[in-house]
Amino acid sequence: MKRSLPKTFFWGNSVSSMQTEGAWNEDGKGLSVYDIRSSGPHTSDWHTAIDEYHRYEEDLDLLQAMHMNMYRIQISWSRVCPDGDGEFNEAGIAYYERLFAAMKARGIEPMVCLYHFDMPLALAQKYHGFWDRHVVDSFVRFGKAMIDRFHEQVKYWIVFNEHNLYFQDEVFKIAGYDLPDHSLKAMYRIFHHTVLAHAQIANYLHQNYPDLKIGGMLAYVQAYPETASPQNAFKTSELMEFLDYAVYDLVTGKGYPSPVKEFMKRQQITLDMTSKEQAELKQVRADFLAFSYYSSQVLAASQIPAGTAPNRYLNYGSVKNPYLKTNDWGWSIDPLGFRKAISEIYNRYQLPVFPIENGIGLHESWDGKHMIEDDERIAYHREHIKALKDAVFLDGAEVLGYLGWGLIDIPSSQGDVEKRYGAVYVNRSNHDLKDLARVPKKSFYWFQKVLADNGDEL
Repeated sequence: MKRSLPKTFFWGNSVSSMQTEGAWNEDGKGLSVYDIRSSGPHTSDWHTAIDEYHRYEEDLDLLQAMHMNMYRIQISWSRVCPDGDGEFNEAGIAYYERLFAAMKARGIEPMVCLYHFDMPLALAQKYHGFWDRHVVDSFVRFGKAMIDRFHEQVKYWIVFNEHNLYFQDEVFKIAGYDLPDHSLKAMYRIFHHTVLAHAQIANYLHQNYPDLKIGGMLAYVQAYPETASPQNAFKTSELMEFLDYAVYDLVTGKGYPSPVKEFMKRQQITLDMTSKEQAELKQVRADFLAFSYYSSQVLAASQIPAGTAPNRYLNYGSVKNPYLKTNDWGWSIDPLGFRKAISEIYNRYQLPVFPIENGIGLHESWDGKHMIEDDERIAYHREHIKALKDAVFLDGAEVLGYLGWGLIDIPSSQGDVEKRYGAVYVNRSNHDLKDLARVPKKSFYWFQKVLADNGDEL
């Protein structure tokens, strides 16, 4: 029996600007914090990526050939506003106008993310990124301007990629922050600033463009207790309360969860909020809840030092799951955890759920002649799509679509081109750009066949 998803279901690909565009110093683009990072023994610099700035037509043709109807991209803040808080760059804005028009011509719906870690360098150097309220105001100005410019072309929006990373130590790497203070108070301050920015942008969109859709997005932490001990179970629940539901509560107008508020009181962490900002947080709502999902976690409470903040439990208590296979980077492969994530989100919030990043990184090379046989990737996506269908048809979840991550090879989040997620191979290595040719893998043809009938036959 076929389990047919709605004809309006979105199938597609997700990327960020710094991992795709290249053209780091063209057409008036300002520097971002990524543009000054040099390559390492196992990483590339960020100057070229896959050169999609010049090759987007070719890449969109490949997505269309796979029968994909959505492409989630990021608008590079420093491309459209070189200093982050100064004049807007019309040449940069024109690039996105061309990109959206090319998507629409192929029947591909754009989704835009406004921030994916690449802070304009000027704002990082002068204000330490989202640490400073000036940067919050500058980002909100940028976000509103992009919504105003592209509201006729782009219906679906998210503000921060993987917003819960700002509630973990990763915040000190992704928020344009370069001060030595990596305390909990610094973490909570930066995170709160991003929450305020999200609320202001989401409220602006709903007030001015009621036909548009905006959602919160996080890197969903699907965690299991190492054993059935009450301590393991409690700390795992606490971890997910802080790293998953705190963000979703905040972007749906529920405010900070009570456990988080009580923790802040005990730690003497205060949030400097005006009455206007409090009203913004109460007003904010989400049209959908998005997330990335690659693997699940196991938490061992016994390894967490006494007094550790729940935000940092994974720093100490993350252990290997003996029941699951992993990829070469130790990431577990857990389709059932994907189903569980979808169902838990929907049950808790009763809002449409949208997994917008899912995939597996693999070591792959091309001999210049033979097709890459990436059966492991095919199996990964097949099982995760089956799990999504179980969440829909067995658990009753409402799901808007399924977007893979980096389905045309891109550098990983750490800059490693050799960690490949794509159904299309891009012919370059970390230190040799080669010809950047796009070469379909076996999974390309699998996606082409599966998506031709809306995923009915896997």
